Amino acid sequence: MDQGRASARARLFCAPLTSRRRQLRSPILVEQEARERAYLSIVSSEGDRSRAMAKATDEKGHGGWASWFSSFARLAANWCGRPSAFLLAVAVVVVWAVSGPIFGYSEDWQLVINTGTTIITFLMVFLIQNTQNRDMVTVQLKLSELILALKSAENKFAALDDLTDEELQQLHDECHAQAQRASDSLKTRRGRAA
Repeated sequence: MDQGRASARARLFCAPLTSRRRQLRSPILVEQEARERAYLSIVSSEGDRSRAMAKATDEKGHGGWASWFSSFARLAANWCGRPSAFLLAVAVVVVWAVSGPIFGYSEDWQLVINTGTTIITFLMVFLIQNTQNRDMVTVQLKLSELILALKSAENKFAALDDLTDEELQQLHDECHAQAQRASDSLKTRRGRAA
């Protein structure tokens, strides 16, 4: 088969999938894209437009300080989760413990490990939080995409993270009542079958 026919067939086969993916975009992404388009359309001159693009890039996390921190947090979290990082931490503690008799178990000797672990813990809290926030958003987007792709699913579940606490509680109560009705119906059917 020649190259032209193969690419035409691939375009024909992939076109419905591409249009389906466009239809199934997450409401969060659609809203963010609309905000960016609206912001960029307000700006008129070329210099303002380039500054607007830079600002939009920074807000999306693809440039500037936020991008650097996000990349650093991912790399640090990946490295700290490896066995070599744990072994390094154990080695530091062993060296500190072995050096105790040399320094006479002084207060300065204790202060070294206390200060070091406090600083590392303090900094790791922010790195871990960044990684967890990122993971939570990606999981939420994947779940939203799955909900939107299912014909029988209710699309209101795709944007649960935007609801208030009261709305979440109300939705929880509705789902609990629906689950209870399904359970009662199942028990009734089992009772009839027995």
